[in-house]
Amino acid sequence: MTPRLVIFDCDGVLVDSEPLALGLLVDSLDGIGIKIDLADAQRRFLGRSLTAVCEMIREDFGVSVPEDTLSHMRTELNDLFRRELKPIEGVAAMLGRLEPARCVASSSQPDRIRLSLRVTGLLDHFKPNIFSATMVKRGKPAPDLFLFAASRMGVAPEAVLVIEDSPAGIVAARRAGMHAFGFTGGSHAFGAEHGQGLRKAGAHLIFSSMGSLPDHINSLSD
Repeated sequence: MTPRLVIFDCDGVLVDSEPLALGLLVDSLDGIGIKIDLADAQRRFLGRSLTAVCEMIREDFGVSVPEDTLSHMRTELNDLFRRELKPIEGVAAMLGRLEPARCVASSSQPDRIRLSLRVTGLLDHFKPNIFSATMVKRGKPAPDLFLFAASRMGVAPEAVLVIEDSPAGIVAARRAGMHAFGFTGGSHAFGAEHGQGLRKAGAHLIFSSMGSLPDHINSLSD
């Protein structure tokens, strides 16, 4: 399989945002009476849109997250990203070596994706090919977002490689009929358990260094 398109998730794959976002989520939930630690938040919510997270909270805890809490979270997270967000180590150099077409398909809202890429210096590597779960009916682990992105890029699903850091994203890629690599190089992906979860979800390969991705892609063609 020689991929014609590489679809990147954003959070935890291109930018090291998950500890920032999950920490803010835990604090915000605590403010409305939901006690959950960082590890449990990661297990439950990693890779899912805020809409999906709110639905899961309503189902699991019987609590609807107030709109003012959501608005405050979005504002605080954007400010936090502007101050502290960093790219995944080696990602810019890797993108300079990457031969197939590339795009971003993320559960985040479009403005947040662009902010994340802009403050980390990665936006020019992807614009205008940036796709959000807000553009489809169902977010990950449904395949809709990846199928939408591939269609917009003019590439058949079987010629697509997806790079994901979450089991939900890997499942979405496999349901879309795409090849999937699991990335464990983000600062949230501690221990062997994270990689095991990605492999169990169906990842064809697990890797932790973005600098190695072009070589892994070339190996698919061998």
